[in-house]
Amino acid sequence: MNRPLPEDPMIRTLIQQAKRAQVSRRAMLAGAGAGATAVALAACSTDAGGELTPAEDTSADDKTLNWANWPFYIDEDDDGNYPTLLAFQEQTGIDVNYLVTVDDNNSYFATVRDQLALGQDIGADTVCLTDWMVSRWIQLGYTQPLNKDNISNASNLAPSLQNPAFDPGREHSLPWQSGFAGIAYNTEQTDPVGAVSDLWRPDLAGRVGVLSEMRDTIGVIMLENGVDISGDFTADEFNAALDVFREQVESGQIRNVRGNAYTEDLVNEDTLAAICWSGDITVLNFEAGYEKWKFVLPEGGATLWSDNFLIPIGSPRKTNAETLMNYYYQPEVAAEVAAWVNYITPVVGAREAMFDIDADLANDPLIFPDEATLAQTKIFRGLSAQEENEYQAAFQAILLGA
Repeated sequence: MNRPLPEDPMIRTLIQQAKRAQVSRRAMLAGAGAGATAVALAACSTDAGGELTPAEDTSADDKTLNWANWPFYIDEDDDGNYPTLLAFQEQTGIDVNYLVTVDDNNSYFATVRDQLALGQDIGADTVCLTDWMVSRWIQLGYTQPLNKDNISNASNLAPSLQNPAFDPGREHSLPWQSGFAGIAYNTEQTDPVGAVSDLWRPDLAGRVGVLSEMRDTIGVIMLENGVDISGDFTADEFNAALDVFREQVESGQIRNVRGNAYTEDLVNEDTLAAICWSGDITVLNFEAGYEKWKFVLPEGGATLWSDNFLIPIGSPRKTNAETLMNYYYQPEVAAEVAAWVNYITPVVGAREAMFDIDADLANDPLIFPDEATLAQTKIFRGLSAQEENEYQAAFQAILLGA
C-alpha cells in the first residue's frame, strides 16, 4: 500500500529514517541495566495530606523540558539519538532532556515521593507511568490538570482509552503506549508454552523468569485460575494466585523476578521462558534475525496495560510538556514511535501512517490489535488503598524471601 507522504518535511524525514533503519534497536537491549529483584514498596497511606498548589508555569521564558521514561521506549537511531525528539526540538525550539530513569513503577515513585508530597519539582516535567500508579498520583494530588487547548491532537486518542475509571475524561493523563503481559519462550530450547501452568513444567525448573510488576505476574496467574481481574475479585482469589507464585519461587522453578532487565535473562538463556511484555519480544526477534522467542497470549488470558503521560505537581514547565504530548499525538509521529518500540499506539490514524514505514507492522495484532486479540485480555482493576498496601506487601514479602 502506497500513500502520499505528508507534506510536513520533518514528518517526511522521520518516515524515511524509519525505512532506512528498518526500525531496529540493534544490540542496545544488552545494556538494559539493572532491574532489581526486589522493588521498593511505596505505600500511599502515609503520604502528607492537604491540597498542593501547582508550580507557576514558566514555559514562556524557559524553553526546556525534562521527560522521564522507561528504557527503550522511544525511537532511537544507531548513534543513540531520538529522531522524533530531535524533530520536536527543531520544530518548537524546546530543548528536551530525555531521562531513562523508570525501570519499575514502585521504585521510581520511591525516589520522588517525598518531593511530590511537598509539591516540589522532582526534576521531571512529564513522566510516563502505568495506569495504577497514575491513579495513585492523581488521588494524592500529585499531578497538574491538563490544558487541552494546548493538546488539540488529543482528539486522536482511541475512544476505548478516553474515559478510564482512574481519570475520567483524561483530565490529568494521556496514554503514551499500551501493551500486553503474556508469555514468551525460547523456540530452540524448549517445547511450546501456551499456558501459565506450562511454566511450572519440570523441564523448565530454574529457567523461568517473571515480572516485578505485581499486576502482570499475579494478574496472568489469576486469569489462569478463571478470575476476572477487571471485576470485583476477592482477597481469597488474589491470595490463591499468590500461593502459586510463592510455591514456584520457593521451589526454585522461578529463577528471576525482574523489571525491564528480564530481557537480558532471555538473551543469555538464564531463562528459557518468562512472563513478559509483548513489544520486547518483537524486538529481541528482530535482533536475532528470526523468531527465536515466541510471544503468546496465555490460554487463560493476558493483561492489558497503558503507560501514561502525566505532569507532576511541582513542574514549572507545564505548557512545554503539553506541547510535547500534542506533538506525539500526530499519527505519523505515533507510527514512527510504534515502529521502534513495537507496543500498542493509542493514536487513531497511526496504523494508516504505519503503511508508509512497514506494512508488516501495520498488520501486527500486537501493535494494532483487533477485537479478537483484545477479547483475550483484561485490565487489572483499580485497588483501594488498603488492597494496594496489603497485596503489594504480600507480593514484596515473597520477593524479599527469594
